[in-house]
Amino acid sequence: HEGQKDRQQKQTIFRLFARRFPSFCRSLSSPFISASIMSEVPSPSPHRHFTRGGSFSASRIAIWTPAGTAVRTEGDDSFADFENAVNAPATLDIAPIGNCKVACLVNKYGRIVWGCFPRFDGDPIFSSLLSSENRQGFFDVGISDYSHSTQQYRRNTAILETILYDKHGCAVKITDFMPRFHNHDRVFRPIQLVRKIDIEKGTPQVVIRIRPTMEYGSKKPKYTYGSNHIRFLCKDTLRLTTDAPIGYILDEIPFLLERPVHILFGPDESLHEPLSEVVRRFTDRTEDYWHNWCRSLSIMPEYQDEVIRAAITLKLTSYEETGAIVAALTTSLPEHADSGRNWDYRFCWLRDAYFVVQALNRLGTTETMQRYLEFITNLVVSSHDGYLQPLFGISREKVIEEAIIPAENLDGYRGMGPVRVGNAAYTQVQNDSYGSVVLASTQMFFDHRLESPGDDLLFERLEKLGNQAVERWNQSDAGLWELRTKAHVHTYSAVMCWAACDRLSKIACRIGKPERHEYWREQADIMHKEISARSFNTELNTFTDVFDGDDVDSCLLLLPQFGFVGYDDPRFQGTLAMVEKALKAGDYLYRYRKQDDFGKPVTSFNVCTFWYIEALIGVGRTDEARSLFERMLQCRNHVGILSEDMTILTEEEKKEGKLPELWGNVPQTYSMVGIIMCALRLSKTWEDVMLNCDIGCKKP
Repeated sequence: HEGQKDRQQKQTIFRLFARRFPSFCRSLSSPFISASIMSEVPSPSPHRHFTRGGSFSASRIAIWTPAGTAVRTEGDDSFADFENAVNAPATLDIAPIGNCKVACLVNKYGRIVWGCFPRFDGDPIFSSLLSSENRQGFFDVGISDYSHSTQQYRRNTAILETILYDKHGCAVKITDFMPRFHNHDRVFRPIQLVRKIDIEKGTPQVVIRIRPTMEYGSKKPKYTYGSNHIRFLCKDTLRLTTDAPIGYILDEIPFLLERPVHILFGPDESLHEPLSEVVRRFTDRTEDYWHNWCRSLSIMPEYQDEVIRAAITLKLTSYEETGAIVAALTTSLPEHADSGRNWDYRFCWLRDAYFVVQALNRLGTTETMQRYLEFITNLVVSSHDGYLQPLFGISREKVIEEAIIPAENLDGYRGMGPVRVGNAAYTQVQNDSYGSVVLASTQMFFDHRLESPGDDLLFERLEKLGNQAVERWNQSDAGLWELRTKAHVHTYSAVMCWAACDRLSKIACRIGKPERHEYWREQADIMHKEISARSFNTELNTFTDVFDGDDVDSCLLLLPQFGFVGYDDPRFQGTLAMVEKALKAGDYLYRYRKQDDFGKPVTSFNVCTFWYIEALIGVGRTDEARSLFERMLQCRNHVGILSEDMTILTEEEKKEGKLPELWGNVPQTYSMVGIIMCALRLSKTWEDVMLNCDIGCKKP
């Protein structure tokens, strides 16, 4: 150690040497070896090291050498704390990264636990999120003597940074993202993950492990490798290119991190320039892209960080190649423990996409709307009469067969199966779809900023959907909640059919078609009268979930947003009171309380709570709304993401200061939309803030 100047590095070397030769080291004395370090010298035990099939097993040994060489450890349990952390029961403390082509989810320890290739609905190469064993289907970087971790996005980007700390003051930073930037007048968004491993402090000892799966966890891909890459022979061969020693990755050998490690994971393509330069350029240009995109957002002065994070997350759920918007990036995360309510959300629901488009339009970013309308236009053109099923694949696939993955392949989140692929709801009749599409398209005819505004041809295509609305508004369907064995005339579906005709009348007036304006106005008025008569229960003083019904669901809170009634309408105020009475549990709302195909819901539905907050604002209960909104923000995970559902806390749990647990698919677009819409409605204006920004400031 005479050539070493750094005391900490000497101590690190000694620790590593001591793991190989504990008996010899116990006999040493040296001025730099403190009593506390000597106490760490392990007792002799069987040879152990990381293996691909588990945590540790009998194996070879190697003595430490400079410049990041291997340390195959003997008698080494130094990675046990990291193993215990990453293999604990899964939570939804996960962060999405993506580029509108592919996406991954990273847990708070920097482990990639979910990632489908070559697109959102593809085979999950990283699938451990849906496996209770956590032995395969992940990509992580472990640190010896793990202490704790932190994780955050770089400001206003989709670039994620995770820092792992050890117990000796060393730390490693893992930067994860998927490249997205403008290149040659188009957006560059490859099927590629970028991962950089940096020294944050000291000289940490790390191990890199990549254990991909294929065919939904049923197989491990074979691989070949060269001097700087590993080729995983999946259906679409994937290549990991790195400047770390390939043998360390293949054999999962721990090593000292003394220089940055760069990794590209994606298509089987050779790299023709220095890897470190590619990673640097991709990082800088992707960061610039997201900063420029965020600067284009029209946000209000309050809740800026929350809105920006929600907007970026919504952007990541858009499949830009076709314009589709998926409901979430995952499948089969249960709505609550052992519920069986495990669904595949990696498809484009016309209803969910409308809410996303509406939220992003409110923020002034219309590109997603224009791409989505290209997606919709192709659907309408391919439908001879305008009929639309409720959801489609992201390349407009009409058949989305639902299947259950055998539990021996993937047993589900925390072992709570089943794992479903596909979604049988594509076969359902959901009559609200026509209103969802027309509402999403309406701004095209009124927004002067757009390069390609709505025209006569688009209007004619939308009229095909209006004709379906006229035909179906009072017909039974599965409704917004996609009931699988029950059908009714749902108030929400009927109101959305009315909204389709109402907006078509307004569009016709806008583009100078008075005859069509009169026609669609007449149809809308007929519907409005009948819906008001059939869906309002005078005895209960509330709108009901179905025609001639006696129960409520939370989507009735949206009636003023569509313009069907006003917030000051006594009928809506009676509905609000009934929803509070029937569906509110503590702070949060159920979507409904009736028995369905799986029993009664036991978790709150996050977007319903946001709809309730908007209703409170609408009726003037703003302070109450703000307080509830801020409590909802506290329920987001550590990086600001919400899933679909949340547990209802007991009074005892509230007193203990517990927060609700997140359940359901993630990131849920509905929930992220709710954050944006409520924040925009609650925020003060820029003028108010600028004129009063010094109020309460203490004098020096």
